[in-house]
Amino acid sequence: MKLSRRVSWFLLAFGVWSWVIWVTFAKNLWKDGSGLAFDDAGDPTAYFWVHLALAVTSFILGTAVGVIGLRGVRAKTDL
Repeated sequence: MKLSRRVSWFLLAFGVWSWVIWVTFAKNLWKDGSGLAFDDAGDPTAYFWVHLALAVTSFILGTAVGVIGLRGVRAKTDL
Protein backbone atom coordinates (compact mmCIF):
# COMPACT_ATOMS: atom_id res chain seq x y z
CA MET A 1 0.00 0.00 0.00
CA LYS A 2 1.27 3.47 -0.83
CA LEU A 3 0.38 6.58 1.13
CA SER A 4 0.57 10.10 -0.19
CA ARG A 5 2.98 12.48 1.52
CA ARG A 6 0.05 14.49 2.86
CA VAL A 7 -1.56 11.44 4.49
CA SER A 8 1.80 10.26 5.82
CA TRP A 9 2.48 13.63 7.46
CA PHE A 10 -1.02 13.66 8.91
CA LEU A 11 -0.55 10.20 10.45
CA LEU A 12 2.83 11.16 11.85
CA ALA A 13 1.42 14.38 13.32
CA PHE A 14 -1.50 12.44 14.81
CA GLY A 15 0.91 10.00 16.48
CA VAL A 16 2.93 12.83 18.00
CA TRP A 17 -0.24 14.69 19.08
CA SER A 18 -1.55 11.54 20.73
CA TRP A 19 1.61 11.20 22.80
CA VAL A 20 1.59 14.88 23.83
CA ILE A 21 -2.05 14.79 24.91
CA TRP A 22 -2.01 11.46 26.71
CA VAL A 23 1.31 12.01 28.50
CA THR A 24 -0.12 15.26 29.86
CA PHE A 25 -3.32 13.46 30.84
CA ALA A 26 -1.42 10.63 32.57
CA LYS A 27 0.66 13.14 34.56
CA ASN A 28 -2.48 14.95 35.64
CA LEU A 29 -4.19 11.66 36.52
CA TRP A 30 -1.23 10.64 38.68
CA LYS A 31 -1.27 13.99 40.53
CA ASP A 32 -5.07 14.04 40.96
CA GLY A 33 -6.10 15.72 44.17
CA SER A 34 -9.85 15.75 43.59
CA GLY A 35 -10.43 12.30 45.04
CA LEU A 36 -11.48 10.70 41.77
CA ALA A 37 -8.28 8.79 40.97
CA PHE A 38 -7.27 7.92 44.53
CA ASP A 39 -9.36 7.25 47.61
CA ASP A 40 -8.71 8.67 51.07
CA ALA A 41 -6.18 5.92 51.82
CA GLY A 42 -4.23 6.78 48.65
CA ASP A 43 -5.25 3.64 46.80
CA PRO A 44 -6.14 3.84 43.08
CA THR A 45 -9.87 3.82 42.30
CA ALA A 46 -11.73 2.30 39.36
CA TYR A 47 -11.65 5.76 37.75
CA PHE A 48 -7.84 5.65 37.85
CA TRP A 49 -7.60 2.16 36.32
CA VAL A 50 -10.09 2.89 33.54
CA HIS A 51 -8.36 6.11 32.56
CA LEU A 52 -4.93 4.54 32.81
CA ALA A 53 -6.13 1.79 30.44
CA LEU A 54 -7.41 4.47 28.04
CA ALA A 55 -4.07 6.27 28.15
CA VAL A 56 -2.03 3.10 27.57
CA THR A 57 -4.28 2.07 24.67
CA SER A 58 -3.93 5.53 23.16
CA PHE A 59 -0.14 5.39 23.56
CA ILE A 60 -0.06 2.09 21.68
CA LEU A 61 -2.42 3.20 18.91
CA GLY A 62 -0.75 6.61 18.60
CA THR A 63 2.63 4.92 18.29
CA ALA A 64 1.35 2.52 15.62
CA VAL A 65 -0.27 5.32 13.60
CA GLY A 66 2.85 7.48 13.97
CA VAL A 67 5.12 4.67 12.79
CA ILE A 68 2.94 4.13 9.71
CA GLY A 69 3.12 7.86 9.02
CA LEU A 70 6.89 7.93 9.55
CA ARG A 71 7.37 5.03 7.17
CA GLY A 72 5.24 6.83 4.59
CA VAL A 73 7.20 10.07 4.98
CA ARG A 74 10.51 8.23 4.66
CA ALA A 75 9.39 6.29 1.56
CA LYS A 76 11.03 7.45 -1.64
CA THR A 77 7.95 7.12 -3.82
CA ASP A 78 4.88 9.31 -3.70
CA LEU A 79 1.47 9.02 -5.31
